Parts: sequence; C-alpha cells; structure tokens
Amino acid sequence: QVQLVESGGGLVQPGGSVRLSCAASGFTFGRFAMSWYRQAPGKERELVARISAIGSITNYADSVKGRYTISRDNAKNTMYLQMESLKPEDTAVYYCNAEYRPTSVNYWGQGTQVTVSA
Repeated sequence: QVQLVESGGGLVQPGGSVRLSCAASGFTFGRFAMSWYRQAPGKERELVARISAIGSITNYADSVKGRYTISRDNAKNTMYLQMESLKPEDTAVYYCNAEYRPTSVNYWGQGTQVTVSA
C-alpha cells in the first residue's frame, strides 16, 4: 500500500528553524514529483514547495522563498523541508504530496502540525 508519513513538526519560536521529513513507500518514489503543501486555520491548502523527480528543479511559494529549502533523497525514499526564520503565519498543518505527472496520480500524507508561537 502507498504510504506518505510526515514527521518533524512541533512548536517552535518565531525566528527558529525546523526540518520536516516525508517517508514514502509503496510506489516508485524516484518517478514522482514531490511537494509540500500547508493548510492554516481557516484557509485553503496551498502549495509551499515542489521538487522534480530527480531533484534538479525546485519551486517555492513567494511567502517562503529564501527561508525554506526542499530536498529529496531517492535512495532513502524521503523528502525534506528545511524551514528557517519561521514566522507565526507559517503555522499550519504541512502535508506531503507525490505526483506522477503522466497520469496525474496524486498521493497524500496525513500531515504534521507546525506551530510558530512565542
């Protein structure tokens, strides 16, 4: 079965850093583009960062550009999000997404909570 399991979330102070991980199994990880989405209270889910299947291309939302870094290790079937200079508005549930673009197949994790608060 397909599984995407996020980890690394928690409570962090403004200006702090955290690294999220997404462990994947049950599909050919190296053929899928991977993304991080987030959903803040009362808001729609939004794309935060995306990385191509082999990791050569990355894209970021303007709100996180320069502060977040997405990466992946295909040998470990794992994707990461390094988050720095965190702000209260970064508070959200962060979701891992896998997409096989030729057929638009999407898989989702259950999310991990990141709370930025003094």
